[in-house]
Amino acid sequence: MTVATQLFDLTDRAILITGASRGIGLAMARACGAHGATVVLNGRNAEALQSRVDELTAEGIRAEAEAFDVTDEAAGRAALERIVGRHGRLWGLIANAGVQHRVPVLDFPTEDFRRVVDTNLTACFTLGRDAARYMVEAGGGRIVNTVSMLGPQARPTVPAYIAAKEGLRALTRAMAVELGSKGITVNAVAPGYVATEMNTALIENTEFNAWVVGKTPLGRWADPAELGGAAVYLMADAGSFVSGQILGIDGGMSVQV
Repeated sequence: MTVATQLFDLTDRAILITGASRGIGLAMARACGAHGATVVLNGRNAEALQSRVDELTAEGIRAEAEAFDVTDEAAGRAALERIVGRHGRLWGLIANAGVQHRVPVLDFPTEDFRRVVDTNLTACFTLGRDAARYMVEAGGGRIVNTVSMLGPQARPTVPAYIAAKEGLRALTRAMAVELGSKGITVNAVAPGYVATEMNTALIENTEFNAWVVGKTPLGRWADPAELGGAAVYLMADAGSFVSGQILGIDGGMSVQV
């Protein structure tokens, strides 16, 4: 194995990826698995999750399923315990699960605001905290949160999503500062507009699609697979001294005026 290959080698590292039955989560799981990691896919639909595990296994990737709702703290703790029991330790957590709800702010129901924040922010804290406890015992580990280009920037109709993702940016930095001395790095990836199933309606909206393409210097939506490299980098030895950082993956959209 060359030095360059070793920098990105994830062999024998167990990584839990939430929201991994499709889209960005699945892409990051596939990339980490292709570099040797044992990837543990999380989602709420056990049948859909197992289908993805079978798909990755057929590609030669070591993949497992842990079906649970990330907002259920007890279920998350039980899953972490099972993973550590099977593999001896948990190397990494990619907190990617998220939901969206689009309603103008004046009409936005409080219960939907709480639901979005609970999934996109609070669950990242509880699962990250509980995963970090195992990482501390093992001498270190990696946590990567999926935030968004939105947060520093805002758009109408998604106030809960923007608030949650901006909060997750701050939480990423806070955890990095506190957990660094324990050998744990905490970072985030901030995607721009990615062609996922969650964004199908936006992609099919001719006017919105044209706006995204026009506002993105690279002139297109991202493919989910283009998020995979960042996950590998932050989980591998190549990213061992990177912590508290937000890695933008948005085709340059966030820097264009």
